[in-house]
Amino acid sequence: MAGSSHGHTPAAWTGVIISFIGFCVAGLFMVAANPLGFWAGIAVTLLGGVVGLAMKVAGLGMPKESAELAAARARAGQAQISSS
Repeated sequence: MAGSSHGHTPAAWTGVIISFIGFCVAGLFMVAANPLGFWAGIAVTLLGGVVGLAMKVAGLGMPKESAELAAARARAGQAQISSS
């Protein structure tokens, strides 16, 4: 998985960081028995997904892989399997 660079984009990092902060806020307020703070944390968590998607649409995510590149990747994977 390390060779695929999955998620190594500004859009992915930003979305995950915002969602993590929202998760922590929701957890804190859940323990403190404060429903309003809990739902605010849930809203921040969902906002992280929206921000990540918006950044991806803006061009800060992974570019789509062309059919040619996907075929080359599949051939390389088969070559590694057969040479082992």
